[in-house]
Amino acid sequence: MPIKSTELKRGQALIYDGKLQIIIETEHVKPGKGPAYVQAKMKNVETGTIKVNRLNSSDKVEDVNIDKRSMQFLYDNSGQGKGPWVFMDNESYDQLELDSGVVMESQSQWLKDGLEVTVLMFNGSALGIDLPASVELEITETTDQPKAATATNQLKEATVETGARVRVPPFIEIGQVVKINTESGEYLGKA
Repeated sequence: MPIKSTELKRGQALIYDGKLQIIIETEHVKPGKGPAYVQAKMKNVETGTIKVNRLNSSDKVEDVNIDKRSMQFLYDNSGQGKGPWVFMDNESYDQLELDSGVVMESQSQWLKDGLEVTVLMFNGSALGIDLPASVELEITETTDQPKAATATNQLKEATVETGARVRVPPFIEIGQVVKINTESGEYLGKA
């Protein structure tokens, strides 16, 4: 079914240049001179290449229906955060192994045992995953709060239980659970 390029959103699948593509991110650009357009970063499902395409706001693209399955993350088969990652279907209890071609590095750093994700499927094969908007992770490593630190907007480096590095306020200590935005990696607050 054809849709306007202005209706594209992250995680959506479509046929572009005769190939199945997944939208990674979109940006609506309205330059001072000339017509508005949509700049879409797309991942080719067959080759895995990522390309930024510019679409006129009046262009139409072919939308593809994708099966979205709720799955639970079980474990990283490599044990080093490099995948393949194993997920369990919440309805059939079947296990599915996804490699780094399907799970992007920016997503894998937030995967914690038991995390509920949405796996995007097309014709029986996995295309990608959608993470929840935020995750709650425990701080495993950080520096102590400086004695002279006041209530300013200073942030310090910290490592969470998945190994990801985040910036947190100075009062956060080892062992505390914090909420992290999975899209930006931004600290949202204590859990």
